[in-house]
Amino acid sequence: MQFKIARDALLKPLQLVSAVVERRSTLPVLSNLLLELQGSRLLLTSSNQELELSAAVDVSDVGAEGRITASARKLSDICRSLPEEAEIQLSLEGAQLRIKSGRSNFTLATLPAEDFPKSDNEIDTIALTVTQGQLAELLASTSFAMAAKDFRPYLNGMLIEVDSSSLRAVATDGHRLALHSLQVESKTEEKQRLILPRRSALEMARLLQDDEEPVTLTGGANHFRAQMNSCTLVSKLVNSRYADYERVIPRNGANALVGNCAELRHACQRAAILFSEKYQIASFHLRSDEFKVVARNPDQEFSEESVSVDYKGEPIEIGFNVSYLIDVFSAIRTEKVRMELTDANSAVLIEPVENYGASFVVSPSRL
Repeated sequence: MQFKIARDALLKPLQLVSAVVERRSTLPVLSNLLLELQGSRLLLTSSNQELELSAAVDVSDVGAEGRITASARKLSDICRSLPEEAEIQLSLEGAQLRIKSGRSNFTLATLPAEDFPKSDNEIDTIALTVTQGQLAELLASTSFAMAAKDFRPYLNGMLIEVDSSSLRAVATDGHRLALHSLQVESKTEEKQRLILPRRSALEMARLLQDDEEPVTLTGGANHFRAQMNSCTLVSKLVNSRYADYERVIPRNGANALVGNCAELRHACQRAAILFSEKYQIASFHLRSDEFKVVARNPDQEFSEESVSVDYKGEPIEIGFNVSYLIDVFSAIRTEKVRMELTDANSAVLIEPVENYGASFVVSPSRL
């Protein structure tokens, strides 16, 4: 393997794929990047065994093709430390990777490319294309509701549902639920359901930079792939069965209010000032055309704020984790929001008044 490349051309894909690398891995090769040179195209790949990320870049003065792995951290640090206009020459000499640029010379240890875990070429049962903007909105509307370390594996991920005309993402941690649907054209005849791990969903959201650029989504029994012009993400799936989320979505609640989303969010954010991470339960009072947020903490501190809303239902006092409502109001991009519930013991359904496919459910908390 031998080639030349501009420092600036190499740095971006290096940083992109290195984000997946785990600094402390039980397998030394997972601290490395796989470098594969074919013709004048260099493919950089990282993996943590659950998630694989690759990016390609063009090179020049190719002396020989080849495959090898080298330290992701050291490659990135070397490239970042060189002058912006520098040209870099990489060459494989025996079991060492030689890096030259101007008067700088580095020699890095390598591990065989054969030791690097690569995703298998499995059969795709879903295939569709959306824009990065559409996918970014879908992920932003749902990813916050995923659990982080729940003993139920499916909660630590995101459900992806695809049929011939729609793409839906669903996330829940057992206390709140978020779903977002897109109308798409898909080469999927029967509804397919797969569970994307939390890390993979968050990493995919990080990669979306250009709203107009297309993203091709494919997947099968054990994998999910998002292919963009700049990179490709391949994820294994959570091997679990997702709960029937439809049955926890309350419909036709007897009491409903319509209010300004930003005003409701700001009221909740101010109430959260008094709370610690361990206690964030606020009392919400619904009266005629009024939404009142009352916060009290163990130090006997107190806050109260009223927001004008359109509400004609029965008076209700109900407790919610205020951070859950802040997340929901932050995810909604319309001016008006509708909240619907039955009584003080029921979950609340929150939707944009001009609904674009997003719905949110928050369970009440004991005051």
